[in-house]
Amino acid sequence: MSAGQPSAHGLEAQGFRNLKAVHLNLSAPALYERAVARGEGRIAENGPLVVITGQHTGRSANDKFIVRDQASENQVWWEASKSITPAQFEALYDAMMGYAQGRELFAQDLFGGADPVHRVAVRVVTEFAWHSLFIQHLLIEPTAAERAGFNPEFTIIDLPGFQADPKIHGSASGTVIAVNFTRKIVLIGGTSYAGEIKKSVFTILNYLLPPKHVMPMHCSANVGPKGDAAIFFGLSGTGKTTLSAEATRTLVGDDEHGWGENGVFNFEGGCYAKVIRLSPEAEPEIYATTQRFGTVLENVVIDPATGKLDLDDGRYTENTRAAYPISFISNASPTGRAGHPKNVIMLTADAFGVLPPIAKLTPSQAMYHFLSGFTAKVAGTEKGLGKEPQPTFSTCFGAPFMPRHPAEYGNLLRDLIAEHQADCWLVNTGWTGGAFGTGSRMPIKATRALLAAALDGTLANVEMRIDPHFRFRVPVSVPGVDAKILNPRDTWADKAAYDAQAKKLVGMFRENFKTYEAHVGADVLQAAPQLAEAAE
Repeated sequence: MSAGQPSAHGLEAQGFRNLKAVHLNLSAPALYERAVARGEGRIAENGPLVVITGQHTGRSANDKFIVRDQASENQVWWEASKSITPAQFEALYDAMMGYAQGRELFAQDLFGGADPVHRVAVRVVTEFAWHSLFIQHLLIEPTAAERAGFNPEFTIIDLPGFQADPKIHGSASGTVIAVNFTRKIVLIGGTSYAGEIKKSVFTILNYLLPPKHVMPMHCSANVGPKGDAAIFFGLSGTGKTTLSAEATRTLVGDDEHGWGENGVFNFEGGCYAKVIRLSPEAEPEIYATTQRFGTVLENVVIDPATGKLDLDDGRYTENTRAAYPISFISNASPTGRAGHPKNVIMLTADAFGVLPPIAKLTPSQAMYHFLSGFTAKVAGTEKGLGKEPQPTFSTCFGAPFMPRHPAEYGNLLRDLIAEHQADCWLVNTGWTGGAFGTGSRMPIKATRALLAAALDGTLANVEMRIDPHFRFRVPVSVPGVDAKILNPRDTWADKAAYDAQAKKLVGMFRENFKTYEAHVGADVLQAAPQLAEAAE
């Protein structure tokens, strides 16, 4: 066994036998050497490691399973989670252990969670050197003293070359992500997309933390110079990473956090940013990470002769990614921790053109919109989308990674917002002046000005109106922002068309929320938008 740093535990404890070699806790340069020597990737101009993930360029949502046993039976929301039996898991585990024999593997001992009280110790065993480098970036490296006595609570075994057998293992295909909360093992096979490893740790923490009254969140977070923390929920395309990367505020993290008794803490030690058509002008700090040693670039096109990158070329996927340590961002927090948030922001990209650019929510309204997790997709972003915007409701702004019932997370968030008197805002980065195809995208300058006013307290002193449909409070005017944009109906040339669109969107919200009505209190039910007739 070779080792970058010593460990008190060998892989025999995880069931491995007869391995060709194990490389434990190797450094980034050592992993670079092995990745290139093994033909896993190429070094591009200025030093990033470029890899191709093959068939899978994103998560395989239909291939994720949780073991259904006595411990998980009443803890997991099975309506949204696919299950396999303990026997199927054991057969899969035995097959993967057999596949691993005679192979060279890489392992990292890491933490998920920057709060020492709530972090989880994870050993990640991978078939690829670059996967080991990826997860070293994305999780938190222990100190030398912590690593010397490291005892993993969970083990993630990632073997992309292994193919599952649906008849034996209960999988849907040769690709499988199987989570066993009782055995504390995650098995990943048949996919080279490294994001599956990262999201497996997120799933573990989303399961472990709520019983400890700690809220796991799919959000970014930053903190102002006065120690005022803010968290940003949002699905892909809503501006979560962009809007939290504010030069006057310190970035706590860009994707996954917990909120507990000690405040907000990052689950991760790195970033996993989309880089398709990234420009040095629009995203200078993220762009800079694509031009340096250490960064792992997934599915980015590289000139084989010169090593130059072409970030505009999406021939492999639109989901090109950069994985790098958060320390690569100049204004990132060195601790990954902040106090209790003063502001909670829920981002949505409303392509229907109905929602205002910003609205203040009560705790009950916050829970309603958190459980709804609304955004909208537009034509051209995915196969099969027609001319009309398509609503997307992803509960808790991260349904695929939330194994418990959404109401459990929603109640916890509502209680924390009320307990710490956080202000909660719904921010629409979508369309104004009409729906997609007629209106225009919300000006980023206006969004930034409204967010700044919310974060510095300015909006606490402005006149508010009650939205007739959604019944949240909306500023009537904000210094430096065109007042017309604050009332969506005023931006539409055809007011009757707006009214019809608003009625349509309200109906979509109410229909989607039927799933949760039996699991929430009367206050949350009353926070639902009214049908247009009732609003009138």
